[in-house]
Amino acid sequence: MSADLSRRLVPDGLWELVAPLLPPFKSRPQGGGTAPCDERAVFAAVVYVLTSGCAWRHLPEAFGVSPATAHRRFTVWTKAGLWRRLHRAVLDELGTRGELDWASAIVDAAGVRAKRGSLTGPNPVDRGKKGSKLHVLSEAQGIPLAVAVSAANTNDTLGLKPLVLGIPAIRSRQGPRRRRPVKLRADKAYFSAEHFAWLRERGIVPRIARPGIESSERLGRHRWKIERSIAWLFGYRRLTVRYERKGSHFLAFLGLAAALTCYKKLTRITT
Repeated sequence: MSADLSRRLVPDGLWELVAPLLPPFKSRPQGGGTAPCDERAVFAAVVYVLTSGCAWRHLPEAFGVSPATAHRRFTVWTKAGLWRRLHRAVLDELGTRGELDWASAIVDAAGVRAKRGSLTGPNPVDRGKKGSKLHVLSEAQGIPLAVAVSAANTNDTLGLKPLVLGIPAIRSRQGPRRRRPVKLRADKAYFSAEHFAWLRERGIVPRIARPGIESSERLGRHRWKIERSIAWLFGYRRLTVRYERKGSHFLAFLGLAAALTCYKKLTRITT
């Protein structure tokens, strides 16, 4: 049953992308330590936690791995940067097939409640309750290219530059890798003269709504795509309320959700 469950959550195509990116198991010369385990089953357990939102201690026995082992490997993989590299690997597959629209990128953010931990702060739109903020940058059709996490009271404008700089160099059907969209779209929360100048220096045309000049209706023609992207990410229940004490672990789940979202787009193309 463990093998069937693992293959249902982690199909062969996804595992072919994941397996080469996993850090190799290292045994301790003095003996003892953690024994080798079925890494596909462990990865499937992590996907299950992300999808269902369950606590590690409630991980079903069907995976054949203990909750402690699954959480330990998740921590190791997070420190090794697995989730960001997996996200890039799936984006490379989409880029090779010409499925990424670089005509524009769209930026937005959304808040979530947080029980504790780093990268949290009082949420100004949730009666000052502690929370975190998810920052997402997608290409023109809503495929997430870069994600980030901050405290809920962080101004949206502070997330723009890290997201743009966080776009990986992605393969394209023809020519070199690319990481720069033609335009960048964002709502009024991201407006500043500094951002306009910074984007133009990098050859990106800013399409940021200007307060008192451009209406929200005009922005809405494109905004729904990034809102749909964020809704896709919130479909992974572990992201709807933050329980992770470490901000890096919550970002890891967000990165995995972005990679799985991109992989779903890839499977629709290949089937």
